[in-house]
Amino acid sequence: MKVEQFDLLVVGAGTAGCTAATTAAKKGLKTCLIDCKPEAKIGEKVCGDAIGAHHFENLGIPPPKGEDFDSTIEGMKVYSPDLSSVFLINGPGVSGFIVNRRSFGQRLLNEALDNDVKLYDSTLVVEPLIEAGYVKGVVAQSAKDGQKQTFHAKVTIDASGTTGAIRRSLPEEFGVENTLSKKDILACYREIRGNIEMEKGYCEIYLNQSIARGGYFWIFPKSEKRTNVGLGVQVEGSASNPKTQLYNHVLTRPMFKDTTVLEAGGGYVPTRRPLDCLVGNGVMIVGDAACLVNPIHGGGIGPSMISGRIAAEVAAEAIDRGDTSNRDLWRYNIDYMKAYGAKQAGLDVFRIFLQGISDEVLNYGMKQRLVKESDVLRVSLDGDLKLNITEKAERVFRGIKKLDFLIRLRDVSRRMRRVKKHFLNYPTPEEFPAWREQIKTLY
Repeated sequence: MKVEQFDLLVVGAGTAGCTAATTAAKKGLKTCLIDCKPEAKIGEKVCGDAIGAHHFENLGIPPPKGEDFDSTIEGMKVYSPDLSSVFLINGPGVSGFIVNRRSFGQRLLNEALDNDVKLYDSTLVVEPLIEAGYVKGVVAQSAKDGQKQTFHAKVTIDASGTTGAIRRSLPEEFGVENTLSKKDILACYREIRGNIEMEKGYCEIYLNQSIARGGYFWIFPKSEKRTNVGLGVQVEGSASNPKTQLYNHVLTRPMFKDTTVLEAGGGYVPTRRPLDCLVGNGVMIVGDAACLVNPIHGGGIGPSMISGRIAAEVAAEAIDRGDTSNRDLWRYNIDYMKAYGAKQAGLDVFRIFLQGISDEVLNYGMKQRLVKESDVLRVSLDGDLKLNITEKAERVFRGIKKLDFLIRLRDVSRRMRRVKKHFLNYPTPEEFPAWREQIKTLY
């Protein structure tokens, strides 16, 4: 069995993995990327293809252009179940881009390769190598010739997506969640449709529990008379097939009558707060593998790049010091929670709140402005929901028929702030067990 030795091994050449690999290589680490796809297909993924411009600005990464750019987003339109209310949400933090997903993925991959990252494509990870309580690399098998190969590394990063190729095989003592609750996963199906005319610049999100239980369906405009249309349903407690629901309730609309299917596919998205712990001895978890997508709209490109950058920077420092224990990698937990994770944790509270609202109540709440565009914007930007005294009085007057809804909204507002504060005050390794227990109470 052939053996390779690296400073950093990244499993998964998606957005998070390529960002981590490039960051590490620029810091002088001998870096390897492993992906189960052939090189030409890396970047292909069932996705909404949207990303906020602020992520590129904050990370100092050039925005999409050329082949990886599709169109510009000004904001979002959020529709009530009965379609009688539409929230128009735009401005900084919401505006951004629709990308050509494969071209954007290839751009990130090529940047890694240009920085001397070694790529093993069409290679499937069989298991992590665990020695003396440390992850020391992986055993992988080539889909090209069936040969197994051992990859040794000082630090291994799991960027393998929702399946968590490394995460799911870590021993309990690592303190990393192996499995995800079905409550926190959306099953999604999406098509790219051609020969369609629709308004450009706004991504449309439709809330409807009877059509998309626990999730939503979307229509995102693309260039050249194309659109990205899809639907996601909560896995637990739903017998609905997202493809069936899309065909029965969305693609029957007149706007899709003469359209053609250009691409189609499905997948799973972890819509929840980040994993409580993102590191173990010799191992770090990034991107979808660490549940880092936005819990409300499921967007994961931005947080994946953030996590990949931070993880690689922390790993480089740990390798330089010669200590890759979870204690020395721990700063990744703290830095990611400050950068984005605490916001996601607050959004997760709002996600659970939304999933528990009936269509009837949501129709009333949006029509009577018990929830406003400014609320949705603040929640999306900050993971917070603040209601001043005047607003509370006005909403009580308008919503007297749904007072229980307003009481729940007030409780959610308070709970979101408590949860966000809890994740911003991320603990030391010694404090972690007690900190994690408090999460159960908060949620």
